[in-house]
Amino acid sequence: MSPHPHHQLPSFDVRTIPFSRRGAWIDLSPVTGLHHVADDIHLVSHTTGMHAVVSIVPTRAGNRLDTVWHADAASLHWRHAGETVATAVFASATCIRIRGHGTDLTLAEAADRLTPFTGSYLFRDPVDGSFVLTSYETGRRYRVSALRGTIAATGDQALGESLRALTVSSDPGAGALETVEGGMWEVSIEEVTSAARDAHERDDFDSITATVGREFTEYARTLAPERPLGTIDATPLAAYVLWSATVAPSGFVGRESILMSKHWMDKVWSWDHAFNAIALAPGHPDAAIDQFFVPFDHQDVAGCLPDSITQSEVLYNFVKPPIHGWAFRLLRERLPRPLTTEELGTVYEHLSRWTSYWLDHRRTPGSALPHYHHGNDSGWDNATTFDLDRVVESPDLAAFLILQLDLLSELASELGQDGELWRDERHRIMAALGRELCDDGGFFARAATTKQIAPRTSLLTLLPIVLGDALSRPTAERLRDAFAGHLTEWGLATQRLDTPEYEADGYWRGPIWVPSTMLIEDGLRRAGFDELADDVSARFRRLCERSGFAENFDAESGAGLRDRAYTWTASVYLSFVRDARHRETR
Repeated sequence: MSPHPHHQLPSFDVRTIPFSRRGAWIDLSPVTGLHHVADDIHLVSHTTGMHAVVSIVPTRAGNRLDTVWHADAASLHWRHAGETVATAVFASATCIRIRGHGTDLTLAEAADRLTPFTGSYLFRDPVDGSFVLTSYETGRRYRVSALRGTIAATGDQALGESLRALTVSSDPGAGALETVEGGMWEVSIEEVTSAARDAHERDDFDSITATVGREFTEYARTLAPERPLGTIDATPLAAYVLWSATVAPSGFVGRESILMSKHWMDKVWSWDHAFNAIALAPGHPDAAIDQFFVPFDHQDVAGCLPDSITQSEVLYNFVKPPIHGWAFRLLRERLPRPLTTEELGTVYEHLSRWTSYWLDHRRTPGSALPHYHHGNDSGWDNATTFDLDRVVESPDLAAFLILQLDLLSELASELGQDGELWRDERHRIMAALGRELCDDGGFFARAATTKQIAPRTSLLTLLPIVLGDALSRPTAERLRDAFAGHLTEWGLATQRLDTPEYEADGYWRGPIWVPSTMLIEDGLRRAGFDELADDVSARFRRLCERSGFAENFDAESGAGLRDRAYTWTASVYLSFVRDARHRETR
């Protein structure tokens, strides 16, 4: 890991973390699809989904040059025989500049066939001599201009199956904007909708690199706290994961937003966003509030939030759990400024409608307890809780709604409104949780109709700990003791390790995940179990410092699994580090 951002930009492997910039919908990475790592760096767009547009390959005499990649927050380098032969920098959110020497650079279309609905069409613009690839997959154009050197095209205006590629070289010729010195070449690649030209195209390359470095350093300075004593400092890299996965408003994404990743998990899901908002709150309060509200911009007439949002789609086929009352309380505690009455009123309106959706549309007749339709609704897609029945009344859901109802009651009082309805529903659900979803063996889920009890070996059934001191002491202590069956060297496994259903890479059937870790750590602390909460936090921090910011982790080995640049993982790490530092210094 790299030192604190005041001293050095974080470096990373582009096979695990894409090279990008705040605001960009594009990145440079060899990861071109679900679990697919190509041999070469590609320009990848996340407009209308994840699509590789062109490969970017240093070549010599038409042959691919073997290179190794080195990246930091400001620049990406291709090196051959210990020497940098090409360097890339984001001149803006829509423009990449690449320069090099001693070699050529070949940009080849990622698809090899142009059809009426797929592929890219290549042509030379007769207005200014630049080359343009029009991509069906992304719905964007990619304008390639030589700033130094020349560009030779293969497949100009070709249709159907054809190689479409551009080779940038230092050979002087018509079209070069300045005299080539020292065998240097430089090219810009702009993602545009029509004919816009990037204002930074003629800026000095080194000045651009320095500017990007300063922008990131300032972002990290306000986001990443000083590290706790005695730990490796992964905060600069965590800050980069968030900064580089941030996109500008576009399409259905109406606010600046942090995607879960600029790999294949390139969406905003309606619970993931909350963990990112909490991490942003201390240093970037306005961005945090925007991040919290992103899914609420698409709340439907019934009050339901979408499952996920991308630039080109909003999905309502599933939902995510109502953790937003819990999350808003943590976000507000961390904000450096008070919220305005207008902001509080907006939160109250959205959370009222979201809560009413669960109360009005997710309870069987006569039942006080809400239910999920599928594991996806809980966020724990394939957890063993859903092995027997998918439509279940689950204790975590009841606990989340109790916290949300508590918050609504408090906000109602703060805003001068009547909160009696929220208090009544809160007491009704709390009583039903203890009466109907708990026995001598602890909490459990059950089928919403037949009341068949679900398997209870998933960590999911221990999430009522989020209620903290609202639980009776014996109930809280029983939950605390039950975590022993899930706690490994690295943290809390989502399935008991001593069960046949445990899978090392089983998604929610074993690996360590961020949301469960943070929810439980906070609940333990609010229940007065500070020692165990400290332990959970410390183990998770060590895990990230060892294995990075993966989507989830092998509970026994600590290895990162699935998408390796997951923003909620980086966010919870940053929150835990900040909180640990505060505990050490108070």
